[in-house]
Amino acid sequence: MKNKINLLFLIFLIFYPFKLLALIEVDITRGNLNPLPVAVSSLSSTEDDKKALKKVLDINDLGLEISKIVENNLKKSGLFNPLNKEAFLQKPDIAHLKPRFEDWALIKAQALITGKVNFQDEKLRVEFRLWDVLAGKEMLALAFTTVPKNWRRVGHIITDKVYERLTGEKGYFDTRIIYVSEKGPKTQRVKRLAIMDQDGFNTKYLTLGNELVLTPRFSPTNQMVTYLSYFKNLPRVYLLDIETGIQEVVGDFAGMTFAPRFSPNGKKIIMSFAMDGNSDIYTMDLENRIVERITNHPSIDTSPSYSPDGKYIAFNSDRSGYQQIYVMKSDGTKVKRISFGKGLYGTPVWSPRGDLIAFTKLHKGKFYIGVMRTDGKGERLLTENFYQEAPSWSPNGRVLIFYRETKTDSKGEGFSAKLWSIDLTGYNERLVDTETDASDPSWSSLLSN
Repeated sequence: MKNKINLLFLIFLIFYPFKLLALIEVDITRGNLNPLPVAVSSLSSTEDDKKALKKVLDINDLGLEISKIVENNLKKSGLFNPLNKEAFLQKPDIAHLKPRFEDWALIKAQALITGKVNFQDEKLRVEFRLWDVLAGKEMLALAFTTVPKNWRRVGHIITDKVYERLTGEKGYFDTRIIYVSEKGPKTQRVKRLAIMDQDGFNTKYLTLGNELVLTPRFSPTNQMVTYLSYFKNLPRVYLLDIETGIQEVVGDFAGMTFAPRFSPNGKKIIMSFAMDGNSDIYTMDLENRIVERITNHPSIDTSPSYSPDGKYIAFNSDRSGYQQIYVMKSDGTKVKRISFGKGLYGTPVWSPRGDLIAFTKLHKGKFYIGVMRTDGKGERLLTENFYQEAPSWSPNGRVLIFYRETKTDSKGEGFSAKLWSIDLTGYNERLVDTETDASDPSWSSLLSN
């Protein structure tokens, strides 16, 4: 991948077994009412380094800006409470060498992040340390080099490492989100593919908007995307390489194709294909373009999603009389209905952890985003609204992103579509910043894997 960060060295100093040192235990059934107080010190740098980096990036204090990215990421997770820098008693450069733990304990910090920024041979070199304030020990140290324009990714990678060390789970911050950018009144929306960092920065538009685009989905193994686009009023499934911009048609079908999505190994695409008023689920091998029919039923089968191990497929179907969620083996056998609540269920998406399936539910005129176990038990509705759908998982299976529409008037004005995120507790619901209206989001895997 272009501009990939080169790890210079990686040092983990662990004093106890990993699980015992996780300062936060995550409970998905309730909100985290006491976020961990964490102090994120500015990453120090010399005046010469600051001047050199300002010439390259036009940023006065890069170390401060990187620390702000870490702060914002940690705060948005709902698990951490970054403390006000004005309360810090120790200067950043001294704290990075040897913290006075009593000073940090005085402001109630339980964890401390320090760091240093250098500019050497036209490369950005960053190091950081994570400290356990109460134990008075270093928990983690890491340093790496990269090109200066990757500085925002530096902040995200630091956050991922801190998050993993303090919670025992992988992070989700060095990721991107692809979505459909929307402009104009509801009856004349211009839709383009857009991609951005998970915090809303570095937005790029991938299509021109002269063709309708729908349901972009990331490959779990690389920076490939599949999506649906209408060419001369006929739907086509496309593959797009985000890094090179190379686009190709997966195939032209005589009928309508919907909801393409990758298999866990990225070698197949699964989708629904409608012909003669009936919709079934098919797969296509991307190497040899062989198409295989998975379901063969007179009802409407659509929105397929693989389990992380590729052994099962979740989909929705009206074969019971109205739309519900079903699970089957990947060869189409052992079909089993798993949703039995009141209302209509759709857009099932298997968690990367393999333990839950997210879904959209319509009941009594309201739309819900929820999760259930893979056998249908333990259904929990996380959020409700006038209209919302298309949940997509963060790569660690802890957060969902989806889109929500607001009502419009009789003239088609006042309408908007926005991206929102919510974690599995159902408490940490947040608007995701986008330059335009947005829909159909899909979360990438970690870029630094």
